[in-house]
Amino acid sequence: MAKKAFRVILLILAAVIIAAAMLLLYLTVTEYRPADKEDAAILSAKGTSVLREGDDISLLSWNIGYAGLGAGSDFFMDGGKGVADADKATVKKYLKGIGSDAFSGKNKADITMLQEVDVESSRSYNINESNILKRGSASFALNFSVRFVPYPLPPIGKVNGGLLVDSQYQVESAERIALPCPFKWPVRLANLKRCLLVNYIPIKGSDKYLVVADLHLEAYDNGSGKAAQTKVLKKFLLQEYKKGNYVIAGGDFNQEFPGVTDIYPNTHTDLWKVGMLDQSAIPDGFSFAYDTSSPSCRLNNQPYDASDTENTQYYVIDGFILSPNVRLKTVRTLDEGFENSDHNPVRMTVTLVK
Repeated sequence: MAKKAFRVILLILAAVIIAAAMLLLYLTVTEYRPADKEDAAILSAKGTSVLREGDDISLLSWNIGYAGLGAGSDFFMDGGKGVADADKATVKKYLKGIGSDAFSGKNKADITMLQEVDVESSRSYNINESNILKRGSASFALNFSVRFVPYPLPPIGKVNGGLLVDSQYQVESAERIALPCPFKWPVRLANLKRCLLVNYIPIKGSDKYLVVADLHLEAYDNGSGKAAQTKVLKKFLLQEYKKGNYVIAGGDFNQEFPGVTDIYPNTHTDLWKVGMLDQSAIPDGFSFAYDTSSPSCRLNNQPYDASDTENTQYYVIDGFILSPNVRLKTVRTLDEGFENSDHNPVRMTVTLVK
């Protein structure tokens, strides 16, 4: 009897090992391997406005959390329990709210830069969010594409998501520029492949461009990934500025801007330790644009409760970088109460200095 039970256990272990090996092989064969630089997907070309030197421009950046991380959600990577705890109706509700907040009324911007936009993912019920959110000249770049993410339990499953830039201006071209991945095989197989989504907007009457780079830097690394990606970003910004272009980078840096920790102290570093930015992260003459009047991100260790400031954490990790020829007029974090995402949008107005 004991020998029979032992054989059954061995057979079960063998089956588990074989299944794991087959999954590992499948993920290796199907791994998303983007080139260092490639054309981004153009979803629409309806932008009609023409940009000129001296113009004022409004931009909005928002990590929309794939319309699955609204006020009622938590997330296992932040110390919570949720994997995909928003049902399909809730995802649709969040997505409708995101579209309304980002593209209409007083928050509407000339250029909208979104992060964590799903196009075909189990966690967002295979809703193509990019098709719903595009308005003008829209481009898209994948930064998370895995046939099956096997963790946690229940597993995340299939993920295809990335960055979306929507512009009311005419866009000449859009590129996906790869950023370093800090993870090695096999962990790399089920992780994000970070990138910049760069839009080149011609400026009428000159040979210059407004270069807009949407980004979402590393989140759950030991810090080396954020540092390496920020270094590549810095080099890119300087290269484009030296060409005579106007340069704006924006998005979710997963790093706090200078002075933010004094306002929102990091009291839960055991759950998620945020990275830090300082002036050395950007080229000489460049500047950060961010607002500390409201947090731009919350820790997803629990559903949002505005009255509970002790058991969770808030950050300012969303904002912009401006080249010296881009003058900041206003920047404001829009306090949406984290209703539709675990991030608040950040809206900015700038002037292209002649």
